[in-house]
Amino acid sequence: MGSNKMALVTGASAGIGEDIARDLAARGYDLFLVARRKERMDALKIQLVKEHGVQVLVHAQDLSTHTACEELLAALQKADVTIDVLVNNAGFGSFCPTLDADTERERAMVRILFQFPVDLTRALVRGMIERGQGRILQVASTASFQPSPGYGMYAATKAAILSWSNVLHYELRGTGVTCTTLCPGPTATEFGEISGHVSNRLQDSTKMSSPAVARIGVRAMLRGQATVIPGFVNKLGALLSTRMPRWFVVPLVARVLRGAK
Repeated sequence: MGSNKMALVTGASAGIGEDIARDLAARGYDLFLVARRKERMDALKIQLVKEHGVQVLVHAQDLSTHTACEELLAALQKADVTIDVLVNNAGFGSFCPTLDADTERERAMVRILFQFPVDLTRALVRGMIERGQGRILQVASTASFQPSPGYGMYAATKAAILSWSNVLHYELRGTGVTCTTLCPGPTATEFGEISGHVSNRLQDSTKMSSPAVARIGVRAMLRGQATVIPGFVNKLGALLSTRMPRWFVVPLVARVLRGAK
């Protein structure tokens, strides 16, 4: 995989998605950026074209709708681009008790965090296999490893995409295509503000920078790793979560997430 390959990055208007786009542009990849906030992507496009001389295409779209995958595939066909690298990063969280959650918002979360990346990956991976090369990066979370009171549906969908993507990575052996799942922990982005969660001192002290997480994710994807967890604390937390009984893990996570500054 080298320069002038085309990378599709969803959720590219802010946070980890934006920084993944920056990292790929610095490596010489052309970009097809997708998010709802067109103004932010337009500003990013101007900067990346100026700094790296890559081609950047911008497509504004809400990816949580029932027809999101079909609409994006139509946009790709219209732009006449071939996707060599797929980064499924778009998503959001909602911090509240499970029974208080808005039903429609929860359904949209399931679509954008699980069903959409599954559908888009299935649609694009066959072309990668035919060409004998391709890279897929699914952005999950350390919540993939632990039920998280307050983030019940978010954690469930992240666990689902991790499991599905690990299976795909295994089944792609020998094709020249790989599927990597990035599982970051607390990261300095807009996620908490949008989800309605005020982090506490413990979470703030362990937050990683978004560019660092993006760099680790892209590097792992290009190497063809199955799963990558950025940061020692996050690795340790994920390991312990899978080794300890759920009756202990769930209330522990609840205590960690609870509380304001």
